[in-house]
Amino acid sequence: MKLNYNKAEFTAAYGKFSQIPPPERIEIAFAGHSNVGKSTLINKLFNRKNLARVSSVPGKTATINFFGLENIYFVDLPGYGYAKVSKSEKERWAGLIEGYLSADRDLRLVFMLVDMRHKPTADDVKMIEYLIDTETPFVIVLTKADKLNKTERAKRMEAFRSEIPCFDDIHVIPFSSQTFEGVEELRAIVEDIAEDNDVCGDE
Repeated sequence: MKLNYNKAEFTAAYGKFSQIPPPERIEIAFAGHSNVGKSTLINKLFNRKNLARVSSVPGKTATINFFGLENIYFVDLPGYGYAKVSKSEKERWAGLIEGYLSADRDLRLVFMLVDMRHKPTADDVKMIEYLIDTETPFVIVLTKADKLNKTERAKRMEAFRSEIPCFDDIHVIPFSSQTFEGVEELRAIVEDIAEDNDVCGDE
């Protein structure tokens, strides 16, 4: 089932979990460390330059941002793990992320972004363990894949097997905003979810 990605629209941003209205549509979320490339990935997925604002300052996304397409909400969670913010701000971000993930929402999938060039952070591993423990469906997206040559990629993929829990059992997609690697695979997953819920003809 093909979705018209160009019709995706920014819907709302929420700075506190209590502000988020009850779920109206199925939801697909994006999670990852600050500056891992969530906004860039969202823009590539929807073939738009500035749907999600890309900042050169890590930790800039301090809200949960909702984007609507057909009968799906795409939910951009705040990037975690950025050191140069106050403790209270970190706690607010953590409350947003935890509040959202633990709420009774119609969350069908989390795209969990990890920088392919580096060992996952402790926060990355915690998030992956949380998704496994709560049986939340997720896919790992390895960003910035174009920054590695073939040998470096092979080394990182091998290292991930010991660095990421249950790595061999997880659907993993290398992604590059420069070469568009992974974009069609991500869209295919989204479209499978849309088709399962027969959402395209509902509006």
